[in-house]
Amino acid sequence: MNNFRTLALLAVAVVAALLLPLPLSRYGVYLAALTLVYAIAAHGLNLTMGYAGQISLGHAAFFGIGAYSAALFAKLVMPDPLVGMAVAVATAAAFGALCSVLILRGTDLTRLMVTLGVASILYELANKLDWLTGGADGLQGVVIGPLLGQFEFDLGGRTAYAYTLAVLIACLLLARKLVHSPFGYALQALRDNRLRAGSIGLSVNLRLVAVYTVAAAIAGAAGALLAQTSGFASLDVFEFHRSAEVMLVLVIGGTGYLYGGIFGAIVFKLLHDLVSAWTPQYWNFWLGVFLVVLVLVGRDKLTKPWTWWKK
Repeated sequence: MNNFRTLALLAVAVVAALLLPLPLSRYGVYLAALTLVYAIAAHGLNLTMGYAGQISLGHAAFFGIGAYSAALFAKLVMPDPLVGMAVAVATAAAFGALCSVLILRGTDLTRLMVTLGVASILYELANKLDWLTGGADGLQGVVIGPLLGQFEFDLGGRTAYAYTLAVLIACLLLARKLVHSPFGYALQALRDNRLRAGSIGLSVNLRLVAVYTVAAAIAGAAGALLAQTSGFASLDVFEFHRSAEVMLVLVIGGTGYLYGGIFGAIVFKLLHDLVSAWTPQYWNFWLGVFLVVLVLVGRDKLTKPWTWWKK
């Protein structure tokens, strides 16, 4: 019964999401698609941080790997978006598996610095290899073919939105399958007490490598979407603010909550857009105020100011 109710709510949400672009302007559709991209990236981070308890501040590394892989594949090999997406996801997953050994040891502070360092190294590599990546000017001349051979990526952005929504649904179903499986329950056991989980026979390192690889693949899919729907990839995808924004999305939506990435992305992008339009120079200040209040009063009490001072 619970599964049927969840699927019914998901179907309603999908229909509502499909109808959303109809009354929106071109910029509104672009903002909605970008919100979905952030939600996908947050899903990947949620698996490692929310369910496995592994903090990462370098998620932009996999986001950028996916973006450049998809853009380079479209420019140098073939423009098919689905094949490019598969290549980007596979590349990001392979790089995530390679980097996963860096998070198996050390404290949370060590992991923060190491993951941040990996993203910084990739940023500098992309900047230096300008003959391949375009350097500071970005990778230009990327042409993406029609989706399924039928749907062109139009200026209105509706094809890009539908494509992004389909990838989000696929990532959501994958994450839901994982977190409600024995593998997902084992991850939560690792998050709560890694030593105890290891003492009862769980393969700690193997599971951490697996979840980090899956999270990297999902982040790579988000980066590929950004490159394919915009036809451009730049150094911006590797910058620190990408990792910070994805983490903020997850903080707002809630870690260890399957749909936290979606709700967090919606709130974050709406705040970003509305506050920056109201005060372009100081929107970071007001976003910081919102985050401080959120952390101090809690997500449940945020919409009930009269309960903030009650114990």
